Amino acid sequence: MQQADPKISIIVSTYNSEAWLEKVLWGFECQTFKDFEVVIADDGSGPKTKALLEAMEKNVTYPIIHVWQEDDGFQKSRILNKAVLACNSSYIIMTDGDCIPREDFVEVHYINKEPGYFISGGYYMLPMNISQAITRKDIEEQKCFNINWLKEMGIPKTFKNNKLTARGFISTLFNTFTPTNASWNGHNSSGWKKDILNVNGFDERMQYGGQDRELGERLFNFGIKSKQLRYSAVCVHLDHKRGYRTPESIEKNKGIRRETKINKQVWTHYGITK
Repeated sequence: MQQADPKISIIVSTYNSEAWLEKVLWGFECQTFKDFEVVIADDGSGPKTKALLEAMEKNVTYPIIHVWQEDDGFQKSRILNKAVLACNSSYIIMTDGDCIPREDFVEVHYINKEPGYFISGGYYMLPMNISQAITRKDIEEQKCFNINWLKEMGIPKTFKNNKLTARGFISTLFNTFTPTNASWNGHNSSGWKKDILNVNGFDERMQYGGQDRELGERLFNFGIKSKQLRYSAVCVHLDHKRGYRTPESIEKNKGIRRETKINKQVWTHYGITK
């Protein structure tokens, strides 16, 4: 039996995407570090997701907590705040229900966690044909992280392939010199629950577009630093349509982020505590 309080809570956001979520959950079953729980932040999925989670619970070794809210359009910030409160660990990894974690994903976050920091990881984007082709066996054998297997499936040769091949010193080197800043990314980041609560979680006015970055900006304003691990904490991102992406929501969110930056805001009045 696992202890009541796991060392890590992993929040996985989802919405009516059972085929992808199932692959992600098998990815977590393959982890080298085992002491964690998975909290599903479900933004209003139908009964198929609930049925999948009930079936998966019988087949995986980690506990699954299903946090659900009624479908009210894209309200990811709201469900993530509910999921944060449901976490039983003092340290939280956040990822999405379309990101399959490599077997060392949780371990990398766990060994690199540090008071006063959050971690920013990376992802490797897969095209739709490969996203669909990946089987449970491919995940168990870690083939979907093997660049040779992906090349056989038709992945082109690019610098981004280093995300999958870099290990040890090389990955540390790339982490240090990557031009991307270490922001809070919804698909692959981790931090202390108390820090997230201290800035009042996600701003629930924000729909699609940058609500994760805005949380990170308030953490920075609060004095939390970030660590770049995009070449070490690795997941593959399955392809999907983004019907909820609208110019209006992007514009509105840019305005909220501008305000956060200019006023060096730490707290949102539209977060966990209303």
